[in-house]
Amino acid sequence: MHIFYTPDIAINCELPEEEAKHCIKVLRLSSGDEVLLTDGKGSFYRAAIDVITGKRCTVSILEKIEWKKPWGNYINIAVAPTKNMDRIEWFAEKATEIGIDEFSFINCAHSERRVIKVDRVERIVVSAVKQSQKAVVPVINEMTDFKDFIKRPFDGRKFIAHCYDEDKKLLRDIIKPGENVLVLIGPEGDFSEEEVAMAIAAGFEPISLGNSRLRTETAALVACNTANLLNII
Repeated sequence: MHIFYTPDIAINCELPEEEAKHCIKVLRLSSGDEVLLTDGKGSFYRAAIDVITGKRCTVSILEKIEWKKPWGNYINIAVAPTKNMDRIEWFAEKATEIGIDEFSFINCAHSERRVIKVDRVERIVVSAVKQSQKAVVPVINEMTDFKDFIKRPFDGRKFIAHCYDEDKKLLRDIIKPGENVLVLIGPEGDFSEEEVAMAIAAGFEPISLGNSRLRTETAALVACNTANLLNII
């Protein structure tokens, strides 16, 4: 069954413009066809197409279905965006398919990209939510300076992955089931030593993601997958 993202479906039984266009022009669905809607807040709605008029499409709700998140913790991956934005968009898509709660983007000393278009990332994430049949759209935060970000409160354990020689435990070995996780992933040039020291002083634990040298988006995805896999319900 085709899935459409309808964040206001609880109060408005009309598909958003882009979703209506896809429904009518691409899929060529007709009145009476059943579809599945998600509000991105935790619910699915089984619905039937009611009226199609020009570019507009209304539906009738047949059933509300509460979705249970298949991982039992809260996962926030904070990453320094790469110069090539396609790589971060790839990470956002794949992390959403795996299961993540929040994306954060940080501006670091060695960052190659200082600006990010959150609306573009959101479109990719929403598409991945529908493709992977999830009912919650992850939070997507604007770019934040590293020094400001590490001061933000987080209800869970905080980690920083870096490549400096240090006695670091593997992330997979220290995450406990049900424990909320925030992981910092640095740019291609890694965090500066000063940033690592500041993060540790702010309560972040240094961790390793394995022996392989990983690119930024790969490291971010490994962190997400590890935190998710260890918390599957």
